[in-house]
Amino acid sequence: MKTLNIDISHAVEFLEKGSIERLQGDLERHQQALAGKTGRGSNFLGWVDLPSRTDQGLISRILEDAARMQEMARVFVVVGIGGSYLGSRAVIEALSDPFHTMDPAPKAPVILFAGHHIGEDYHASLLNLLDQSDYGLAVISKSGTTTEPAIAFRLLKDHLERKYGREKARKRIIAITDRSKGALKKLSDEEGYSSYVVPDDIGGRYSVLTPVGLLPVAVAGLDIRSLLDGAQHMERIAAKNARLDENPAAMYAANRYALHQQGKAIEVLVSYLPSLSFLAEWWKQLYGESEGKEQKGLFPASVSFTSDLHSMGQYIQEGVRHLFETMILVNQTAKHLTIPRVQDDLDGLNYIAGKKLEEVNCMAALGTLMAHVEGQVPVLTLEMERLDEFNLGQLLYFFEYACALSGYLLGVNPFDQPGVEAYKNKMFTLLGKEGYGKK
Repeated sequence: MKTLNIDISHAVEFLEKGSIERLQGDLERHQQALAGKTGRGSNFLGWVDLPSRTDQGLISRILEDAARMQEMARVFVVVGIGGSYLGSRAVIEALSDPFHTMDPAPKAPVILFAGHHIGEDYHASLLNLLDQSDYGLAVISKSGTTTEPAIAFRLLKDHLERKYGREKARKRIIAITDRSKGALKKLSDEEGYSSYVVPDDIGGRYSVLTPVGLLPVAVAGLDIRSLLDGAQHMERIAAKNARLDENPAAMYAANRYALHQQGKAIEVLVSYLPSLSFLAEWWKQLYGESEGKEQKGLFPASVSFTSDLHSMGQYIQEGVRHLFETMILVNQTAKHLTIPRVQDDLDGLNYIAGKKLEEVNCMAALGTLMAHVEGQVPVLTLEMERLDEFNLGQLLYFFEYACALSGYLLGVNPFDQPGVEAYKNKMFTLLGKEGYGKK
């Protein structure tokens, strides 16, 4: 078992001397506020000790429901938007075979997603697919009235009931919603769906380690106990250690804040594995919604190298110097391919014949890091031993905890999102929803 490691050596040269050390006292104060649940947004701090207090009975029930869905469904649809789908999708895509949807004899249902946008062609094509497949679904919404997932669930519920009949359809629906109120809670009680609670003290973007994320991950056949074990490991390190040099989450928060204070406006999350693309999408929501308020905060962006070195690489190397990078590096791959030697060597690759692809990928990462630093781009690196449930659990909690500290350093409430309502109000007015547009 190896702890996630952060390397700041390629960023420190861009920082004013002592700028990190001066944050030690503030970080200790913010850690105490998180531990005592006394800081801004204190009613949404249930995630802080969630890994260590998750009930094993809950895990057992999730695994039972997952096994039931694996028995009856070839496809499992997750209906949700924002934190209600990004976390589970990040984990599933990070840890699943990228071509598992083509497997003629899959070990677990294919996980598909709906209600994260209002694309008509997408949802129509999904319904066409489900005409030919046995399926079940999870609908995830605190209120049950969020527009995008509510539309998708209405479509899917209608389709499911016409396909299987209302009684059988009930057994294929799992609701993850509020404990006591809301439209989805009411419907779930009336229909008798198997249901789980979205905890009142955990906001959507921090919900990946609740049933919101754990249920879809379990249906996909992944090890949710190991995921929680990794998160608990990082909880012990990040939430209970005040020393900057021994707390990678605090060190990450301090460096990104210090870089922001020196004029950096954009943080680019970099991965060298395409399977981490949706982890970056989850990270962007976590940091964008948490920090982007009161005209403050870094803009979170992401790239997937080496692919994006052929598109965004030029800008990062020589564009406006208003950004820094955070690179995720994974030391060990699960599979291995060796580059063969060929006699004619027309492509000129015999100089790397006999090397594994991962060795070439590592040298691409090192070369890129060196070039970008020379180009005056600060780089933070996060090093993981391997990509599995335990290490991904560490990374998820690491980002969550560092995000909370970052928000507090900025002086904002990292657990609300007042600006999200602006587009909804305009949309409801344009659609003619009662009570909107009079002003």
